[in-house]
Amino acid sequence: MEVNEAELNYSKKKYTVEEYREMESTSEVKHEYYQGEIFAMAGATVPHNFVKKNIISALDQKLNDSPCQPHNGDTRIYIKKNGMHMYPDVTVICGEVQTDNNDKFNVLNPTIILEVLSPSTEGYDKGLKFSFYREIPTLREYILVEPESLRIEAFHLNGDGFWGLKVYKDIDDTLELTSISVSLPLKEIYKRTEVTDQLDNKK
Repeated sequence: MEVNEAELNYSKKKYTVEEYREMESTSEVKHEYYQGEIFAMAGATVPHNFVKKNIISALDQKLNDSPCQPHNGDTRIYIKKNGMHMYPDVTVICGEVQTDNNDKFNVLNPTIILEVLSPSTEGYDKGLKFSFYREIPTLREYILVEPESLRIEAFHLNGDGFWGLKVYKDIDDTLELTSISVSLPLKEIYKRTEVTDQLDNKK
């Protein structure tokens, strides 16, 4: 999903975490939260949704009997260190799902976060949002997928505590999710999208 700037009716007031969570529990529109500000989530494009669906479907199949399981964009991640509440496009959680005070809503322990990019949020996803996510103790991989062009940026936390980057931009490449020992061919990720249609037309 895309993140809009704070809506005008939110901009004049700072909300507490409790107020935000109470409002969010009855809202038909998802919102992210940071330092008292609430940000509405915009709808996603068709290519965005196709790529997200492909990733979740592939992960669900490959992790069928695994302690690690994929979760969709309805799963809210709470980052205790900075107070951020976010809705990643796809999250992989390994082992028991841990939530804030066992509230069943605010997940604390993602292993992998995948974001499908949009033009309006690409800079945010690659910069500030990634800096927020890096403060999650359990996070091991952060994946950014371009839905309308053939490019994936995969960040992996290595044994020295540094984030390395690998870029995938060939349809015959395979995205390696090393923290869960899963490989996702880019052909699966981009299945039934304009990216594969364009490649087919070039043959």
